[in-house]
Amino acid sequence: MVSVRRPRLRVLARANIRRRPGGFAAVFVAVFCAALLTCALGVLFESGIRGGVPPHRYAGADVVVGAAQSLDVREDIDPPYVERALLPDAVVGELSSLPGVRAAVGDISVPLTTDDGTVFDGHGWASAALAPYRLTSGRAPAAPGEVVVTGTGSVGDRITLRHGGIGSDYTVVGIATAPTPEPSHRPASIFLSDLDAREMWPHGDAVSVVGLFADEGFDAASLAATARDELTGLDVHTYTGDARGDAEYLDAGAARNNLILLSGSFAGLAVAIAMFVVASTLSLSIQQRRREFALLRATGATPGQVHRLVGGEVLRVAGAAALVGVGPGYALAQLLRAQFAAAGVLPTDFTLAYGPLPALVGALLAVVTARIAAAVAAGRPARLDPTEALCESAVEPGSIGPVRLLSGLVVAAGGLFLSLLPAMLPGQAALAGAGSSAVLLVIAAALLGPILVSGAIRWFGGPLRRSSSPTLVLAATNSGAGARRLAAAITPLALVVAIGAVQLFGQDTVAAAADQQSRNGTTADLVVTAPSGLAPALVDAIAANPAVREANPVTRTQVLYEVGGEAPYTEPYPAQGVDPAATESTMNLDVRDGSLGQLGDGTVALSTDAAYAMGADIGDTVPLRLGDGTLVTPTVVATYSRGLAFGDVTLPASQVRAHTTTGLADMVLVSAQPGRIDDARAAITAMGGVTVSDRTEFAVAGQEQRREQAWVNVVALAVLLAYLAIAVVNTLVLATVERSREFALLQLVGSSKGQVRRMMGAESAIVVLVAAVIGSVVALPPLAGIAAAVSGRPIPSISPDVYGLILGVAAALGAGAIAIGTRTVLRRDPAAAIGTGE
Repeated sequence: MVSVRRPRLRVLARANIRRRPGGFAAVFVAVFCAALLTCALGVLFESGIRGGVPPHRYAGADVVVGAAQSLDVREDIDPPYVERALLPDAVVGELSSLPGVRAAVGDISVPLTTDDGTVFDGHGWASAALAPYRLTSGRAPAAPGEVVVTGTGSVGDRITLRHGGIGSDYTVVGIATAPTPEPSHRPASIFLSDLDAREMWPHGDAVSVVGLFADEGFDAASLAATARDELTGLDVHTYTGDARGDAEYLDAGAARNNLILLSGSFAGLAVAIAMFVVASTLSLSIQQRRREFALLRATGATPGQVHRLVGGEVLRVAGAAALVGVGPGYALAQLLRAQFAAAGVLPTDFTLAYGPLPALVGALLAVVTARIAAAVAAGRPARLDPTEALCESAVEPGSIGPVRLLSGLVVAAGGLFLSLLPAMLPGQAALAGAGSSAVLLVIAAALLGPILVSGAIRWFGGPLRRSSSPTLVLAATNSGAGARRLAAAITPLALVVAIGAVQLFGQDTVAAAADQQSRNGTTADLVVTAPSGLAPALVDAIAANPAVREANPVTRTQVLYEVGGEAPYTEPYPAQGVDPAATESTMNLDVRDGSLGQLGDGTVALSTDAAYAMGADIGDTVPLRLGDGTLVTPTVVATYSRGLAFGDVTLPASQVRAHTTTGLADMVLVSAQPGRIDDARAAITAMGGVTVSDRTEFAVAGQEQRREQAWVNVVALAVLLAYLAIAVVNTLVLATVERSREFALLQLVGSSKGQVRRMMGAESAIVVLVAAVIGSVVALPPLAGIAAAVSGRPIPSISPDVYGLILGVAAALGAGAIAIGTRTVLRRDPAAAIGTGE
C-alpha cells in the first residue's frame, strides 16, 4: 500500500473543503463566533488596564497626587478601596515648595442635595482652579452662606442645600463654567466658601487629593516623579494625562478592577464553551465522513497523516473565520460596555481602550481552540484499524471507548462532589464550587453523550415505536440507530438549558435567601434614608424625639481581609457599622456565638461564613483593612448567621463612618415607643430631606437593588446563550443537511415530502425532550448546592415561568434548526441527491 505524502495531504485538504462546503461552513461559523466573543472579552480586559474616565474637575492640573486607592498584592490584582484614602493637609505645603511647582491646590468634597433630591458635589472655591472653573458672572464666595453654581441659575437666587439631611440656605453669588461641559451622568459641581466646605468636611486636617501646576520648562512626568520622591513616607500615587480621571472619580479605578475580574472569569467560561462547541461541531462533521477516513486508512494512510489532514482542513477554515470574526468583536465589546454601565458595574462615562492585542489574542485563541478540537475529533478515525474503520463506515458504533467512558465518569464525580460542598463546608468557597460544578457536569454529559442519549431514546422512544404511524416508528428507529450523531446535536442544546437554569435560578436563590434574611432580621419599625446619607447630628435629633425609643445608624462599606506569608491574598467582605446599644431593638443578626453587646472599639462581629473562611473564633483577632485602606486588628466578639443580608463584617458605627468618603450614615433604623409609630414617622418626616419607610418597604427596596446588581450576570448569560444558540442551530442544521441521501432514498421508495417532514418533526421532539431532561438533570445538583449554601436547605428558588421560557427557547432552537435543514434538503431532486453523501 502507498501512503499519502504531505504535499498530497494539502491538495486533499483543499479539495475536501471545496467538496464539503456545508460541513466546513458549520466549523467556520463556530470559530467565527468564538473569535468574536474572545476578542470582545479581550477588549474589556485591556480596558480594565488602560481604560477609564476622562478628567473634568482636575483637567487643568498637570499632576494630581492622591493616597494609594488599592492594596498592593504581590502577583495578583490589586483590590481597590471603596472609600477615599486621604492625605494629610500638610502635604499641600510640602508639595508647593518643590522645584518646578507653580502652585499646589488641595481638594475636599462633600455631597449636597436639594429638597427635590438633586445631588451636587460641593467643594471649596480654592479648588476651582483645578479645572479650571472661570466666573462668567458674579464673584467668588467669600462669606458663609454664599455659593457659586455651575449649572442653571442667576446671581442673587436663594437655594436650600442639605448635607446629611440637614439643610441651610445659601445665596448664589456667582456662575462658573469649566473648559469642558459638566458630565451629564454625574453630580454637578457647586462651590462654597472654603470655610463652609471645611465645616462640612468630616475628616479634619486631611484632603482628598492635591493638584500640582508645573512651572514653564517642567513636564508632568518629571514633576510626578519629584512629588513621589518628596513623599517617601506616605503611600501615594500620582496621576497624569487621562489617568487624572482615576483620582477625580473614585469609581473609575474600582470599575477597571471589576472589569478585569468580570472579563477574566467570563472569558474562562466562554473559552471552555467555545472549545466545547467547536469540538462538538467538528466531531459531527468528522463522524459524517466515516467512509472517507476508512478508505484512507485502508489504502495506507497512517494515523499521523489522518491527523494532519484534519488539522490542515481545520486550520484553513478556522484561520479565515478567526480573521473575519475579530472585527465585530470590537462592536460587541462596546455593546457589553453599555449594558454593564446600565447594570452599575461601570460608570456611564467609562471609555474602552481599543488596541490590536485583543484581535490578535482572539484570533490566535480561536484557531488554537479549533486545532485542539480537531486533534480530539480526529482521534478515533485515526487510531482505528483499517478493517474496523471500514465496518464503522457502514454502521455507526454503538458504544464509546473506555478512556472516554472513564473520563466522563471521573468528571461527573468531580462535578457532583463540588455541588455537595455546601453540605460539608460553609462559606463563599463552597458556594462558588457548587456554581462551577455545572461546567464539569456538562462536560461529563458531553463525554457520556452517546450512552445518555441511547438510554433516553430507548425510554422516550418506546411509545413512538409502538405507534401505528410509520413516520413515528421510523423517527424512533432512526434516533436509536444514530445516538452518536444525535449526542453531538443534543449536547449543545442541553448546555443551553443547564447554563441558563444555573445562572438564572442560582442568583434567584441567593437573592431570595438574602431577602428572607433581610425581612427576618430588620426588626425596626421605621427605616430613614436620605439621597446622600445622614449626618450624625441628624441621627442624634431623630434619637432625641420623644416618640423614638432607639435609633441605630447603619453605614455600609467593604473591608479587605488580608493574609500575608508566602502566598498572600486578600478577600473582600461587605461590612456594616452599627450602634451596638441600639442594635438589639432594630436588627436581629441571629447571633450564634458571643454577644453583640460587647461590640465596641477594637472589636468585630463576623458572619459564620466569614468566621469559617478566616479561621477565626471568639477571642481571636483578624487583620482587616477598612474602606479607605486603614489596617485594624479587632477581636472577634460574636458570630451571626444573617451575613447575606447585613454583611459579613459588623463594626461600631463611629469607626466605620470615620473611614468612609462622606462620613455619613446610609440609613437609620428606628424603633418607636410602644403605640407611637405614626407619631415617630410624622416627626421624622417633618425634619425634611429624608425618606421614612417601614421595614416592609425597605425589604422591597433592597430586593430591587439586588435585582439591579444581578443584571450584569444576566447580560453575561445572554451573550453566552446567544453563542450557544448559534452553535445549536449550526450543529442541528449540519446534522440534518448531511442526511440528504437518506431523505432521497425515503422519497424514492414511496415516502412523500410531508411524511419525511413529519418524521423529522418527531425526531426534533425527541431531540428537544432528551436535551431538556439532560440539561435539567445537570442543573439540579449545582442549584441544590447553592440553595444549601445560602439557606441551609437544598431547595432552589425556581420560577416556573422562567423555566418554561428556557425550555421554550431550547425547543424553538432545536425544532427550528431541524426544520430549516429538512426543508433545505427536500428542495433537491431525490434522484440526484441519492448519489451524494457518503
